[in-house]
Amino acid sequence: MTDTTPTLDLGPQAAVVARLAEGVTDEQLAAPTPCPQYAVRNVLGHLAGLAVAFRDAGRKDLGVTTDTTPGSVLPELGQGWREELPKVLGELAEAWRDPAAWTGMTRAGGLDLPGEIAGLVATDELVIHGWDLARATGQSYAPDPAALQVCHDFLAAAADDADRGDIFGPVVRVEADAALLDRAVGLSGREPGWTRRS
Repeated sequence: MTDTTPTLDLGPQAAVVARLAEGVTDEQLAAPTPCPQYAVRNVLGHLAGLAVAFRDAGRKDLGVTTDTTPGSVLPELGQGWREELPKVLGELAEAWRDPAAWTGMTRAGGLDLPGEIAGLVATDELVIHGWDLARATGQSYAPDPAALQVCHDFLAAAADDADRGDIFGPVVRVEADAALLDRAVGLSGREPGWTRRS
């Protein structure tokens, strides 16, 4: 890890996401979310898939889970997701507690990445999709402050990159003095004021 790479425990943010998932009712699974084309069940399925992929990326256990590109299929929930999702979120956090996860090269989403970048991407995914889930289901959202800062800084560094690809939508500009979460959400290409009635 370089001197500029933050030391980050993904556990607190993974726990926030797990609590949000626990609060989702069966009736909310078909509800729309800030992610175009994703209902709540798809966001939950995506979270489950990325938790496994980035767990394995952190462990440098490369294979099918780290080779699958995120947009290849619409993510769906498997049977027993209410038990499985918090389990794999915990395993993700544990994998990235090993300093070796942040060093060398790894693979996630079909891309070869430096370990430290993969860790930052995992943080971004947990923070932004946590917001998606909270907004879509009407739950309050207080991300882990350390994870939120890392997420914001990661997104800010890519904001002017002309080759953002399909990973992020166009930046939504927000006031410079807006809350850090709103600024991060805008940098991810989402409208911070999104509601279920948007």
